[in-house]
Amino acid sequence: MQRFTADRHADTPDELWLTSHPPVFTQGQGGKPEHLLRDAGIPVVKIDRGGQITYHGPGQAVVYLLVDLSRRGLKVRELVSRIEQAVIDLLADYGLRGERVSGAPGVYVGGAKIAALGLRVKNGCCYHGVALNVDMELAPFSAINPCGYPGLKVTQLRDLGVAAGWQDAGEALLEQLKRQIEK
Repeated sequence: MQRFTADRHADTPDELWLTSHPPVFTQGQGGKPEHLLRDAGIPVVKIDRGGQITYHGPGQAVVYLLVDLSRRGLKVRELVSRIEQAVIDLLADYGLRGERVSGAPGVYVGGAKIAALGLRVKNGCCYHGVALNVDMELAPFSAINPCGYPGLKVTQLRDLGVAAGWQDAGEALLEQLKRQIEK
């Protein structure tokens, strides 16, 4: 992502990358070490996105958005809102009601976080993105204050009655993100 963003030029097309990661805690630039509550035997990687600490693991759909904000006339807050809306629209397709929480980026269902996001912008281009909990082991979240919020509950599609795998849910999320970005 960093190399792609650094090598971009005016006509480099935007890209969305879908993946799932092995177990890892990622700690954003402003991440405070005290938000790691205990050693869970999972590596902690400091990265250059915004935000605190979160968990990524198998069964979570992670979409990296490599988007030229300047070319699209987007501000960061507008992009964050569009990413959240893409997740909310995806959840609605599954019959779920997703919502935003003021001052806490991401998407929530019944007060529990189902999608986290963190971005980095350089030279008007963003990278990093959004992680949707689909069908994963949630126990590692208990070793952290997710996104810097003590006691924050997390949930996933499987626990809400959605029988989609991470790749199918991720591909559906890609379509929702494309709709939001291309507005």
